[in-house]
Amino acid sequence: MDTIASFFSFITTPVSWVIVQFHTVYGAIFGPDTGWAWGLSIVSLVVLIRICLIPLFVKQIKATRAMQTLQPEMKKIQERYKNDKQRQSEEMMKLYKESGTNPLSSCLPILAQSPFFFALYHVLNGIASGKTIGVINDSLLESARKAHIFGAPLAAKFKDNADTLAALHATVTDVRVVTAIMIIMMSASQFYTQRQLMTKNVDTSVKTPFMQQQKMLMYVFPIMFAVFGINFPVGVLIYWLTTNVWTMGQQMYVIRNNPTPGSKAQAAYLERLTGHVTHHGKVRSRGARVIVKAIVAKGRERNEAERKFINSLTKAGLTAQADGNVVKSDGQAVAQTEDGTPTAAAGAPRRQQPKRQSKSQRQSGTKQPHEDEPDDESASSTPSLTKSEEPQDTAPAPPQQTPKPGSGTRSKAQSGQRKGGQRPKSPSKK
Repeated sequence: MDTIASFFSFITTPVSWVIVQFHTVYGAIFGPDTGWAWGLSIVSLVVLIRICLIPLFVKQIKATRAMQTLQPEMKKIQERYKNDKQRQSEEMMKLYKESGTNPLSSCLPILAQSPFFFALYHVLNGIASGKTIGVINDSLLESARKAHIFGAPLAAKFKDNADTLAALHATVTDVRVVTAIMIIMMSASQFYTQRQLMTKNVDTSVKTPFMQQQKMLMYVFPIMFAVFGINFPVGVLIYWLTTNVWTMGQQMYVIRNNPTPGSKAQAAYLERLTGHVTHHGKVRSRGARVIVKAIVAKGRERNEAERKFINSLTKAGLTAQADGNVVKSDGQAVAQTEDGTPTAAAGAPRRQQPKRQSKSQRQSGTKQPHEDEPDDESASSTPSLTKSEEPQDTAPAPPQQTPKPGSGTRSKAQSGQRKGGQRPKSPSKK
């Protein structure tokens, strides 16, 4: 760890300068040699770094969403070129390029804060060794060595022996109890952060290897933190515990207000949004309008929670617009159904289809009385144009041919009777 931290020694001066500035503020309140002054200086360093990394965190969220969207296509490529790893890699890179997705974008916040982490480790290791480093001079070094947090010095480690801890005015029991509790809290916060991502903010309709990898990391990361934690000084444990708590809170905010489509978090969000919109009659926040706009644009590709949201608005007499706003629907308005197709409003009258007549009625020219029409003679006297009463051409009809005697045929059936000749009787044998 010391060798890795030495590679980031160029950033130790800025990190130590920031810690000293915060220590000046907190030292005036709690005392310059107290653990609260130095501990809160490290916490403030974490908060400052994470605020600067918010744009990278937003980029990480977008990259993670894009990777989840591409999982079905990636699975097809893996199955198609499972015997050709080189072609599989080429197709994967082509897919990333076409979609504008970078798999490393999801690791940007961790990679960006790694130099600060190792620089802080280098500073605290210098304090434990009694060496001045960065802008920390002899007086500040002596003050930091006196600072204890619940009986554990900032530069103490879980594996330090009794002689080393005695030089820092601490005991083995105090240091190991404090470091063990901080390691457990650090691993638990990492586990909970990954677990809420897997259980609430993952599209459950798509089963891909990416989800299996994330589930594996949910158990691997806490174990890694527990193993490496016994080699971290107390000050570094404060740094890492603070950044885990910040990540957990930041992720909870994102899951609640901008969930992944198809996840359980989205169903809960749309349920809250439905109650808010139906109560106020409009969408207030800008983020909610962006989500409603995306749902309207999907049309038939909406998931179950999104269709339920649109149907709830329709039942409440509201219509979601393409710009993300919600307006009240009137009698002439056109609402959208759950599959995105427009339908007439509920107040529009439906066209009544006439009843189908039988074959004999169509041939005889009679009209079947409608349920709404009066069944009396006055109703039958109203002029109506039937099929038999349609005007015919004035051309003379061709003369009918008289059947020859003895032909055995009959005259054609009259209107309304069975048409066509009957089957001739077979002659009886004498």
